[in-house]
Amino acid sequence: MGSGVSSLLRPPGHGDPRPRERPFIDLSDEDLGWLDRAFLLGRQGWGRVHPNPMVGCVLVRGGCVLAEGWHREFGGPHGEVDALERTGEDTVGATAYVSLEPCRHRGKTPACTDALVRAGVERVVYAVADPGGSAGGGGAALDAAGIRVDGPVWPVAVGRRENPMFFHKHETERPFVAVKLAVSLDGLIAAVPGQQTAVTGPEALRAAHELRAGFDAVMVGSVTARVDNPRLTVRAGSVIPRVPPARMVLDSEASLAETSALFREREGRVIMFVRENAQQAELERLERAGTEVHPVPVAQGGLDLGAVLDASSETGIRSILCEGGGRLASSFLAEGMACRLYLFQSPYVLGSAGVSAFPGPFPEGMWGQWVPAFDPERLGDDVITVYEREA
Repeated sequence: MGSGVSSLLRPPGHGDPRPRERPFIDLSDEDLGWLDRAFLLGRQGWGRVHPNPMVGCVLVRGGCVLAEGWHREFGGPHGEVDALERTGEDTVGATAYVSLEPCRHRGKTPACTDALVRAGVERVVYAVADPGGSAGGGGAALDAAGIRVDGPVWPVAVGRRENPMFFHKHETERPFVAVKLAVSLDGLIAAVPGQQTAVTGPEALRAAHELRAGFDAVMVGSVTARVDNPRLTVRAGSVIPRVPPARMVLDSEASLAETSALFREREGRVIMFVRENAQQAELERLERAGTEVHPVPVAQGGLDLGAVLDASSETGIRSILCEGGGRLASSFLAEGMACRLYLFQSPYVLGSAGVSAFPGPFPEGMWGQWVPAFDPERLGDDVITVYEREA
């Protein structure tokens, strides 16, 4: 995979763009190849377009590419319009291959369906149906305008895999939660309790920072905040986030020191969740340090994660990357609140005194719900595998 998006046009952990599902429509290998290209192009929007979806488009006529485009920036032209604006000739009779159904609504930008009709495009092949009520239905609008439409080519599961946060927001108001852990070959995240351990190498570190860029917030538990003293900012890799992700800490006792690195950085909001009956003096101390403090109920084993997600949604957070520690990550997984797992694995062992990445306990059969979303990829000496929970 190299260093991530800059080299292979994709966010960290995204492999071959060809879905493993069987297409709904009998298309040629050439058609499927252009859709592969549209997926790869769209992925270049990682970190820049959310909460909008990543969308790529290839304009082809007579087997030759007229132009390529993708949704580059939130509020900017969508993939189809970007491609149309970049062609150096007319597009009459062309085929547009798009990774997501063209939108038909007029919001921050004009409707993509209108632009395709005006451009004289003859055929549109789109990979996945748009789940949105106002934006969806673009395929039918194009068909009504006399354009040949082939799509959706694949089921909604493919769209959810490619644009998980976008599809998630149409299914629930709670934020999309992904868990990211760096683990040793023997499934540990630290050599001994209370000791910061560099588990993976520099390539994995760059990829992890690029991963952060595509989320609204990065979250850790209080133990990780104290032991690792992280900044939770995007400092490595080739992706500059459109909006720096918020930095979140679950600190039941509101006891994190104001000397922590989180408070020294002014890049992105700092949001802390504490128990409802935490000491008022501690809450005021954290607020003076520049923190947004949200008291939430306590559940068995810690803060009520459902309440944490509800409060996050109220502050405008639509997606959260949980970076541990093991207890917090396990809680999200065990309670069925995590939708994706990014597992960065090193080829080294840390030994019997180490800290488990998955201390559990977990419901019986829980791990049977998780399947690889993409093929594993090499990151230097390490390997990243992305898992998703089956719907």
